[in-house]
Amino acid sequence: MHFIDTHAHLDGEEYKNDLSDVVARAKQAGAQKIFIPAIDLKSVTAIINLCRSYPDFAFPMIGLHPEEVKSDYDSVLTEMKKMLVRDNPFIAIGEVGLDYYWSREFEKEQLDAFEKQVIWSVEYHKPLMIHCRKGQNEMVKILRIYEKELPGGVFHCFTGNEKEAAELLLFDKFALGIGGVLTFKKSHLPEVLPNIPLARIVLETDAPYMAPTPKRGERNESSFIVYIIKKMAECYSVTEDEICERTNANVSRIFGVTT
Repeated sequence: MHFIDTHAHLDGEEYKNDLSDVVARAKQAGAQKIFIPAIDLKSVTAIINLCRSYPDFAFPMIGLHPEEVKSDYDSVLTEMKKMLVRDNPFIAIGEVGLDYYWSREFEKEQLDAFEKQVIWSVEYHKPLMIHCRKGQNEMVKILRIYEKELPGGVFHCFTGNEKEAAELLLFDKFALGIGGVLTFKKSHLPEVLPNIPLARIVLETDAPYMAPTPKRGERNESSFIVYIIKKMAECYSVTEDEICERTNANVSRIFGVTT
């Protein structure tokens, strides 16, 4: 069984003491690639260095996370774009998007920051890794402006209902990222998932967050993705190997990275 974890924050402080062990466990479990999203300017440099330590295994993204959008966001984006142009080892623009779950204090700034990074996706032909909480209407409105030019991407950490899935799947070059929430006892995703074509799904952990059952409450890591694969195979009534093969093909189509 070989899989790709499309979203793991392995640069986080949670892994500072045992990152090599975490990577070794991931490889032993079947991980072929792990994609590492940025959340702010500081994390970009850390992620580049991490990925250089694990060539052809860890791959960096660049982006300003919506929860990190503050009054200085424009200068942060300016510096990020310099890195994007200069270094350009990045496979995607992410983690970007909108998040109004806690506050709308920086609503206008988030909208502007998101649109500017969507334009980067078009300009540099790199897929988007999109985070969205309590902002799907606003997100969809922006994406529709650039839909024909966008190369595609992932709606990260999808936990919505059938109606929300259907709206996102209208963006036919995008997939939904499915993680540990699928395995939660009260999750409605097992009922929603069979209505979503497997050709539009990618695997993710969002490590160190949202560890799947039976590891819930622990620090998440890429090796735990096997529990997501098992549950997904049950939902689609296919083998775990088929889940891996199909989702790997989706990753290849969107990101141009193969196992």
